[in-house]
Amino acid sequence: MDLANPGVLKRLMAQYGLRPQHRLGQNFLVDGRVLDAIVAAAALEPDDLVLEIGPGLGTLTQRLAERAGRVVCIELDRGLVQVLRETVQKASSNVEVIHGDAGRVDLHKLLEERMAPGQKAKVVANLPYYITTPLVMRLLEEELPLTQVVVMVQKEVADRMVSPPGSKTYGALSVAVQYYTEPRVVLRVNRASFMPQPDVDSAVVSMRLRPEPPVDAEAADFFKVVRAAFGQRRKSLVNALTTLGMDKATVQAALEAAGIDPSRRGESLSLEEFAAVARKLFAPDGGSACGGW
Repeated sequence: MDLANPGVLKRLMAQYGLRPQHRLGQNFLVDGRVLDAIVAAAALEPDDLVLEIGPGLGTLTQRLAERAGRVVCIELDRGLVQVLRETVQKASSNVEVIHGDAGRVDLHKLLEERMAPGQKAKVVANLPYYITTPLVMRLLEEELPLTQVVVMVQKEVADRMVSPPGSKTYGALSVAVQYYTEPRVVLRVNRASFMPQPDVDSAVVSMRLRPEPPVDAEAADFFKVVRAAFGQRRKSLVNALTTLGMDKATVQAALEAAGIDPSRRGESLSLEEFAAVARKLFAPDGGSACGGW
């Protein structure tokens, strides 16, 4: 059956007595052109393992199963799990449906138990929008054996992910995504591509995991500086960074040593500039007088 057909989906939901759950962000993708673009962006190979989060009724799962070696789906809604197991999983021997919360499942264990030694995996998903940011950050921060993440997200979130320094949408999420990956927007998606239609437009973002960080700084120190800088967006760096527990004179000296004007704000700094500040603030030789750090 063609799960991208709205009529098929409506009949399937009626058969199982289901309705889309707004609280779970259930907006099912029914645009074949968009589905093809997502699969193409993932550049799937026959031996790839794909992790899909929030498969819904399986519209994307069906396409992934045609290209990947194995597709592992995590779905929170027990009713949808039943449908997926009796339709997509039964029709495709390379699909496995897991009932669980993707925010709590041990993803390391899940992947390691299903991967051959040295194999890498990809995440391809139409993410529920209410958990997008924490879920993306979990995928990036936990050092999972991933090579690529291709996700459908709210358009505004996609814009933040790829924003350059100095833009209105540049923030902590932009820095984090660009630190861990090379992101690009693959496709803008109109809300009419979903059933039921969400209140916002969407975008497909491809994130290729970097083999190494793009800047020279300890990750923990780097992100301390990033969080402090964006935690007080309206403040100058010299004032925002005092929340790290350092006095203003110490922060100013570190910024000047890094070649950064203390009056600048966090949204104007590039990744390399954040790294330079982190190196000076947390210099192991004490060159920036880091107080009790």
